[in-house]
Amino acid sequence: MNKPTMEELIAKVEKLKSTGELDLSIEEDLSIAVMNLISLEEHFYFTAEKTGNNEYFDLLNQTREMRKQLLEKMIDKHEGETWCIAKHLLATTMRLMEVGTKLQSSGKKEEAQDMFKKAYEIYSLFWALRLKLIDVSDVKRVEDNRLNIHDKSGSGKSMTKEDIISKLVDCCKE
Repeated sequence: MNKPTMEELIAKVEKLKSTGELDLSIEEDLSIAVMNLISLEEHFYFTAEKTGNNEYFDLLNQTREMRKQLLEKMIDKHEGETWCIAKHLLATTMRLMEVGTKLQSSGKKEEAQDMFKKAYEIYSLFWALRLKLIDVSDVKRVEDNRLNIHDKSGSGKSMTKEDIISKLVDCCKE
């Protein structure tokens, strides 16, 4: 895979901006909103479990639907795994920012800076994916009859509980 030069990347972004295909300030705000919606989904889940109040699951679902609609404005659902990758990149960014903030308030400034740096690296990966500056077209789903990428035959060998759970719980299926 040929890596584009920095000049080529900048030229590509400038072209997108000049044609009106991209407004980075709006999309940056939208990406932060999606991060917060992902965080809300997590909080509604844990609150439902901790309190036993299933109404929080309804709030989780409403929040999830809104997050899907907003993320769809930035990421094409049908391009390989980009939808799910983008969601996880944003979720990771938010969590690393929160860890960094907590470390900062605990006086652990060097550790906080490391978390902030990692958050920005992950957020940059999101933008590289969003702007199609990286190619993920080779990322493919594992076929349903296979346990993982190493199961070449799809032989249906007996599955462990963990295998079953990993097949049932697929975050990429919205």
